[in-house]
Amino acid sequence: MLETGLVVAAYTPPTVEDMHLPPFFEIGSFAFGKQMLLVLISVLVVAAIFMVAARRRAMVPGRLQFAGEMGYGFIRNSLAKDLIGVHEFKPFVPVLFTCFYFILVNNLWGSIPFLQLPSFSHAGSAYFLAAFAYVFWVGVGIKRKGLGGFLKAMTMPSGVPWFFYIILIPIEFFSNLVVRPVTHALRLFATMFAGHLAIMVAASLTGFLIADLGGIGYGVSIFSGIFGIFLFFLELLIQVIQAYVFTLLFAVYLQGAVAEAH
Repeated sequence: MLETGLVVAAYTPPTVEDMHLPPFFEIGSFAFGKQMLLVLISVLVVAAIFMVAARRRAMVPGRLQFAGEMGYGFIRNSLAKDLIGVHEFKPFVPVLFTCFYFILVNNLWGSIPFLQLPSFSHAGSAYFLAAFAYVFWVGVGIKRKGLGGFLKAMTMPSGVPWFFYIILIPIEFFSNLVVRPVTHALRLFATMFAGHLAIMVAASLTGFLIADLGGIGYGVSIFSGIFGIFLFFLELLIQVIQAYVFTLLFAVYLQGAVAEAH
């Protein structure tokens, strides 16, 4: 609280309610809001960009086709091929490709003026995506190794004396099959939520200093404004990194599901 003469100005930081706006409409327990709209738009954006990029399929690609091929090659080679292996990666390229660009676009909504809401700052979206990844790689592992073989691979690391399994099996089961999907989602949700809320605080504080304090507030607002710009570009970087990290972990889990035990 700052006091100037008889005028008292109190800064009220933005809350979660300010970040997550009320829904556009509700039908029973179902609510459709800005976040869900952005998720749907992201599907159209990703599909449209790569469909247009692949439309001509010229031997000498134009700029859009070249960018599309670069984007596809990045996921195919750097994530799928390098992590899953040259003999196993091909069936999983489409799901990893879709996962990365779907998350990337939904994260980048938070940095686009007037939209300014990363879709995965809602916990439900992040946990749903992590649940999909979890069911997918567990299903792949069971299909490849059978239920018993998959559980053995997840809970009984090779090269360990048998008596250690008494301790290791419950720890590995809890870590790989219970904690893993939770942390997979939480990492994405927490970074998107915290980063966007921090930008909102910096922006609202700058506005408060300029509009409500005047005088010294104008000078101090320069520092909060610069800090807000720094947070914006930091969040932009994190938005890209988190799309990569989520997809990378998905690829690592798939590699563990298809890898042969040694």
